[in-house]
Order: sequence, then structure tokens, then C-alpha cells
Amino acid sequence: MDYPVPVAETRNWRTAALVAAAVAAVELVVLLVVGIAYFAWPYVSTARGQADAKESAARTSPAKGHRREAAGPMHRRSETSVLVLNGNGIPGAADQAATSVHARRYVVTGAANASRSDFARTLVMYRSGWEPEAKRLAKDVGAKRVAPLDGMRPRELLGANLALVIGRR
Repeated sequence: MDYPVPVAETRNWRTAALVAAAVAAVELVVLLVVGIAYFAWPYVSTARGQADAKESAARTSPAKGHRREAAGPMHRRSETSVLVLNGNGIPGAADQAATSVHARRYVVTGAANASRSDFARTLVMYRSGWEPEAKRLAKDVGAKRVAPLDGMRPRELLGANLALVIGRR
């Protein structure tokens, strides 16, 4: 024989079960965060140490064919050589940009066409260790992109430290 259970008692056990499940879920999340932090900390500190070691080695060891440390003082504009490349296909763009770069006291090693003529934006590429000078040149000419040499070998720079590739913008 079945006895009817009052509605109030039915609601109480459901509410209690939901509250208990919520508390258990919160406890699980807290335990996971603490466990991950506890067990992952040695790996994080090791990875940071390795990254710091690589960074300091990059600052102190000269790159092949490079005579200064990357962390050393920035070269003056008159000590920084630039190869200007026309990457937009507009005739005379490299010569015009080379004149502008030379007016800012940079040493221009030449002006020529880039291997492609579909560059959408002007780009400054740099040899290893010349990033600060590349950023300065980009600021001087209004270029927003600065990157290490990509698709070019250092010998293709004709002795320059930076390459300015003129794009459409």
C-alpha cells in the first residue's frame, strides 16, 4: 500500500541534493586549481629559467657575422645601413623612399625591386641583433611592421643591416 508524501517534503530533498551537488562542484574546482598549481609550479619555474637563459645568451653571444651584442647601445642612424626595396610595383617608389631614408641620415646601400610586387604594407626587416634600429627606422618612415629577415639571406642585403620593403601603404 502506497502512502502519499506531502509536497513540502519532496521539495526539500531535491533542494538539498542540488545544494550538495553545487558545493561538491565548487570543492572539486578548488581542489583542481590547487593541485594544478602545486604540481605545475616546478615545470613553470624550469621553463622560465630556460627562457631567461636563452634570452641572456642571445644578448651576450654575437650572431654569426655580427660584431656587437644585441643588448648593447643602439647604433646611430649614420651607422645603420638600409637596403630599400620596391615591393608595391610602382616605378620609382624605391628611389623616392631611398631619398627620404637618406635625408634622415641613414646609410642607403641601394634601391631595387623586391622579389615580389604585391606587398600590401611597408615592412622593415632586420639582421639578427638589429631589432632596435629596425624599430627606429619603422617609426621614422611610418611603417607598422618590423620583422627579422624572412625570405632573404643576409648576403642579399648587399652589406646592409636593415631592409625597407615599400608596400602599397
